Amino acid sequence: MALAFDEFGRPFLILKEQEQKSRLRGIDAQKANISAGKAVSRILRTSLGPKGMDKMLQSPDGDVTVTNDGATILEQMDVDNQIAKLMVELSRSQDYEIGDGTTGVVVMAGSLLEQAEKLLERGIHPIRVAEGYEVASRIAVEHLERISQKFEFGPENIEPLVQTCMTTLSSKIVNRCKRDLAEIAVKAVLAVADLERRDVHLDLIKVEGKVGGKLEDTELVYGIVVDKDMSHPQMPKRIEDAKIAILTCPFEPPKPKTKHKVDIDTVEKFQTIRLQEQKYFDDMVQKCKDAGATLVICQWGFDDEANHLLMNRNLPAVRWVGGVELELIAIATGGRIVPRFQELTPEKLGKAGLVREKSFGTTKDRMLYIEQCANSRAVTIFIRGGNKMMIEETKRSIHDALCVARNLIRNNSIVYGGGSAEISCSIAVEAAADRHPGVEQYAIRGFADALDAIPMALAENSGLQPIETLSAVKSQQIKENNPFCGIDCNDVGTNDMREQDVFETLIGKQQQILLATQVVKMILKIDDVIRPSDF
Repeated sequence: MALAFDEFGRPFLILKEQEQKSRLRGIDAQKANISAGKAVSRILRTSLGPKGMDKMLQSPDGDVTVTNDGATILEQMDVDNQIAKLMVELSRSQDYEIGDGTTGVVVMAGSLLEQAEKLLERGIHPIRVAEGYEVASRIAVEHLERISQKFEFGPENIEPLVQTCMTTLSSKIVNRCKRDLAEIAVKAVLAVADLERRDVHLDLIKVEGKVGGKLEDTELVYGIVVDKDMSHPQMPKRIEDAKIAILTCPFEPPKPKTKHKVDIDTVEKFQTIRLQEQKYFDDMVQKCKDAGATLVICQWGFDDEANHLLMNRNLPAVRWVGGVELELIAIATGGRIVPRFQELTPEKLGKAGLVREKSFGTTKDRMLYIEQCANSRAVTIFIRGGNKMMIEETKRSIHDALCVARNLIRNNSIVYGGGSAEISCSIAVEAAADRHPGVEQYAIRGFADALDAIPMALAENSGLQPIETLSAVKSQQIKENNPFCGIDCNDVGTNDMREQDVFETLIGKQQQILLATQVVKMILKIDDVIRPSDF
């Protein structure tokens, strides 16, 4: 793009290869952008809440994903439009920061855009709309702070944490055993949490899945589960008080870096080379035995001869263990990863109370459990399920639950779910609009209407009359001055979310409102779109 002037000094734009580009400007550009954002939001609207629908996505290579996690749906969708890509990034940033509420944040942004469109049609300038939204989002965030409640929990009293994780899991496929999964998630987070610093290192929680069994067989292992078995079928399958040597060096004779060639022309020379190789293996195994190791875990493979020698010397071994798993094993057992045999010393060995091999069903699938470790701050959640899709979705659900538990440990304030927080904010923002004299008050009212989109979607997805249900709950909140009334999605018979134990993290809700407002402001400020033509 270049700027030029005609003979009267008037500026005009020269676009490179104009005929290959299309251009939208002014109100048309804004409307096109708003409709793109609304289209993405409409896709996710039906998967909000405990009765939300799932989406089935097929990748180009035929992999099928069934999920109702907003971030996953948008990640897997092939989106071309730049504004739609902003919505994808919006749900991704909510996922990275909070881990939950990825669907709600997009639905929220979509309804803000919808309200903005109405305001633009009335002739209000987009910047005034954006400023009104900014003011309203601050009012909503402060109001959330006021209606939030703190609750105390400790290693003994984990019930509040479990209840919050159950709220998260209730909108997933796995909601029939949400209680068990919520308990597993909370125990896993508390096992790796540093409660003094209020910090949780989620990398220490490994989530492993295996097809077969049923969802109820999912278990929490205080240790590491590795998808490997002993390298020789006759090695012992259970080792107690194991001292583990963790090696990243291969069990084979060293290879010279230079190009080399060995000529063997007699049987004696071959025998000599063979004996030399055997001596190498002998020395390696002996070094492990001398250090006091009773189990060797190696990142590389070793050939049958080394395997046979290890078997004869009664030194169980596991080969081809991945780098990430090695690090977790080292953290859990308190061992050091050894890159050379010469550096193997007794103090570098990891310690575990029990290492056992477990086989599953009638298949030959076996896995290695390393339990009762010296440092129990690395745990594994081991998921079972009927098929691969189910296990993948359970992994995503568990990830959301882990993130919620982590957020609560960082900040133990909660707001009540079921749309009650949004309705309460909507009432507060509506009341605040009268205090603003300018055109912004229209935008602030629009923001209040947009907040109603989430409870409305919840009611719609639960098969209730959306407008009737929402207005009934709203009038109940105003009449009783009770900010805890929400949509009764599960047909329990009460609107009070305290009785239903439906609550969400305060920081998650605040983040939703702030992120959605930021993205909408950004979209409203675009008034000129130049893009390559479709031809």
